[in-house]
Amino acid sequence: MCGITGWIDFGRDLRAELTTIRSMTATMAARGPDADGTWLGRHAALGHRRLAVIDLAGGTQPMVDDPGHESSAVISYSGEVYNFPQLRDALTARGHRFRSRSDTEVVLRGYLEWGEGVAERLVGMFAFAVWDERHQRLLLVRDRLGVKPLYYYPTPQGLLFGSEPKAILAHPEAHARLGTVGLQELMTWVTTPGQAIFEGMRSVRPGHALRFDRTGMSETAYWRLPATAHHDDQATTIETVRQLLRESVAGQTVADVPLCSLLSGGLDSSTVTAYAAEGLAERGEGPLRSFAVGFTQPGRPVEDPAEDAWFAAKLAATVGAAHETITLDAADLTDPAARFAVLRARDLPLGLADMDTSLYLLFRAVRRHSTVALSGEGADELFGGYPWFHDPGATTAQTFPWMHHSAPVDVSGPSFLDPDLPRRLALEDYRTSRYGEAVREVPVLDDENEVDARMRRVSYLFLTRFLPMLLERKDRMSMAVGLEVRVPFCDHRLVEYVFNVPWSMKSFDGREKSLLRAAVAGTLPSFVLDRRKTPYPAIADPAYDQAMRQKLGDLMADRNAPVRPLMEEASARAAYALVEQAEPTQLQFLRLGFESLLRINDWMREYRVELL
Repeated sequence: MCGITGWIDFGRDLRAELTTIRSMTATMAARGPDADGTWLGRHAALGHRRLAVIDLAGGTQPMVDDPGHESSAVISYSGEVYNFPQLRDALTARGHRFRSRSDTEVVLRGYLEWGEGVAERLVGMFAFAVWDERHQRLLLVRDRLGVKPLYYYPTPQGLLFGSEPKAILAHPEAHARLGTVGLQELMTWVTTPGQAIFEGMRSVRPGHALRFDRTGMSETAYWRLPATAHHDDQATTIETVRQLLRESVAGQTVADVPLCSLLSGGLDSSTVTAYAAEGLAERGEGPLRSFAVGFTQPGRPVEDPAEDAWFAAKLAATVGAAHETITLDAADLTDPAARFAVLRARDLPLGLADMDTSLYLLFRAVRRHSTVALSGEGADELFGGYPWFHDPGATTAQTFPWMHHSAPVDVSGPSFLDPDLPRRLALEDYRTSRYGEAVREVPVLDDENEVDARMRRVSYLFLTRFLPMLLERKDRMSMAVGLEVRVPFCDHRLVEYVFNVPWSMKSFDGREKSLLRAAVAGTLPSFVLDRRKTPYPAIADPAYDQAMRQKLGDLMADRNAPVRPLMEEASARAAYALVEQAEPTQLQFLRLGFESLLRINDWMREYRVELL
């Protein structure tokens, strides 16, 4: 999967800056444990950490187009392009000769043949940088759904970039500063495409290409969610979804390293697991390995039929997968080393409390057996799986649907902070403004009825503002242990088709994800098809909340805590008193709030964040 980084500077000779580019590259050792490399030119320096998945011997990076001679272009690439064999054949027919079997070289030679138009031809998840020596120009490209991350940071005479903020912050010209917009993003649960938390830092938007040269910087979209009329009947639609899913999973099971699936026993992960097991068997490979996470809960075994692990094990047995449940307890989730690893992986205090730590620990255990895993992210956003899709109040609210009947600002942080902070930061105005921006982006059909138009808007918001939060979490937690996680539901061909299916077809039987259930009805057993949607599991052991309560008490007693400038003593004490008096069930609702406060404090200390 890899990590990429680089430095462009038109005011100095970067051939003497090996130490700096190596320092930037070293921050992402976990993303690429198999190899590292750098390339230096007069005004460009590129770094790469490699997780070898395809062509283990031949995919070394950064990769130049003509080793040993004056190069036209050099690439630092992260991700997987699943249609690279077909593109390789097309390029070979045009006279290109390849030195490796890697998709990296296909992307590089595709750039030499088609320029930045190569992005439109790629199917997969990717983020890459191409330095064009001929034109002294940098091209940064990110995949359509934003599965792979890519940040950048303008400097007075150039640009820094990296897969993660930490790579950029390792450069002496980059600074960990937190301004008003960064605080607004943190405290409103708004994920604005292109926006990064650190002041001065940006993110390449999904489906966009950014160009940078001596004349400046420009960013354009090479892909947007299209609005097209849907003419297929229901039977044809169901069959098309089935075929697109099969093709997506089949394309993503290709690897030169051990592959597995992440299996909760729900509809999404079971679909991916069943199709992957079927595909491997057809190729004479397998059995597919699968993994689930479970928790030791007082008075309840992991094998309880109410738990994900029970459904996962039963589905694995049905499809012939070799299954294992990774069981965690409160001690695992409160381990300081694990919590620190999560903080360093994310670079930011965003997160889902214990669910981030458990995901990291699951991935760490999986990595002992596999290098590539398949996951079910994207299905809920695409097929209408969340309760908000079926709540008229949420779908008609003039805000992001997942914020309807909730108060994330009051629950997840400011209740422990200065109560005047939301007003001073104009958080409600910020949320309203960002919602308006998102709605104005939604593609429309002139003759679409009111319900379908409304649900198209809701789907767009989830795909472009909610899903990115989950993809970022998945990327950071998996790459922290050198595990590549692929997401078949994010294949843009499937996304384009399902996005344009009318809501009446997506919900034809009144249940969530009706269309997906119908598409896999002949593949999955009834105990999965009839199972109601459940969220990613959280630990319910009071011992965990007691441990977090103690950490919160330590923070309250620390007069030098970095988060103090954002706190107001009276409100913080009142919130802490509520935590002290809460029953275990109440603590679960308060957990996200005080965990957010703890994480912000740890983040500010570890990254030496300067408040502007």
